[in-house]
Amino acid sequence: MSAQQAQTRKTIPDIRQAKGPGKVVALTAYTAPMARLLDPHADLLLVGDSLGMVVYGLPSTLGVTLDMMIAHGAAVVRGSSLACVVVDLPFGSYQASPAQAFEASARVLAETGAQAVKLEGGAEMADTVHFLATRGVPVVSHIGLMPQQVHAVGGYKAQGMQSDRGARIVSDARALEAAGAFALVVECTAEPVARQVTEALRIPVIGIGASPACDGQILVVDDMMGMSGARVPRFVRQYAQLGAEISGAAARYAQDVRAGAFPAAEHCFGVGNRKA
Repeated sequence: MSAQQAQTRKTIPDIRQAKGPGKVVALTAYTAPMARLLDPHADLLLVGDSLGMVVYGLPSTLGVTLDMMIAHGAAVVRGSSLACVVVDLPFGSYQASPAQAFEASARVLAETGAQAVKLEGGAEMADTVHFLATRGVPVVSHIGLMPQQVHAVGGYKAQGMQSDRGARIVSDARALEAAGAFALVVECTAEPVARQVTEALRIPVIGIGASPACDGQILVVDDMMGMSGARVPRFVRQYAQLGAEISGAAARYAQDVRAGAFPAAEHCFGVGNRKA
C-alpha cells in the first residue's frame, strides 16, 4: 500500500494538536465537486453559512436554514476523504438553549457525516459549548466579527480596534477554550488582538482577516478563486480569476451556438451511418 493510499481523513485530535503558524490550512466548501478539488490541499473544509450569499444570493447569512446546511454538509463529506469537515450551525438553530444546540448538532453530525460543528459567540456561548463538548459534539468556536450578528454591530466592521473591545475578545477566547472548544476561528480582528488570542490559547486559532501569527488561515473559496463577483474583502488574496474564465467560456459557447458552429458532427450520434 502506498503512502497516498494509506492516508485517512484528518481527525479532531489532529486539528486540536496543530498549534503553530501555518499548521491548519482551511477553506470553505459547499459542493461535492469543489470539495473533491480542495480536499488534497486542505486540513479542514468548512461548510460555512456563507453559502447563503455565495450559493443562494442572499444578502446575509441570516436566511440560511439548518436543512440547507445539512444538504451541503453531506455533499462536502461525499466529495472529500482527507480533510476534517466542519459544518456551521445557522442563525436561530442554537442560540435559544444548549438543548436546542445539541438537537441541531446531532442532526448535522448524523445526517452529513461531518466531524464537528461551528458556532458563533463569545463567553455568552460558553455554557452551550460545554454542553455540546461533554456530550460528544466537537465544537469550533467563532469570535471577532460574527456575521450572524451583523445587524447588532452595524455592519461588517473590523473588531478589536479599541483596547477595551480587544480585551473582551481575548477573554471570550479563553472562556471558549475552557468550555471545551477544540479550535477557534477569529474573523476580521485587529492583528495585535488576534496575535494575543493565538498566544493565549493551547488550541489552534484559525484566522480570517486576523494575523499571520494564527495557527491556521481560512478563506471563502469563491473569494480566493475570483468567483464571488463582489467587492473583495481587504483580507483576501485572490489566487485565480475563475469568474472571468467561466464568463469567457460561456461567451464563446454562446457565440458558437448562435453561429451554428456547435454542435459539430463529432458531437452527434449516428452521423457516420447516415446515407448520402
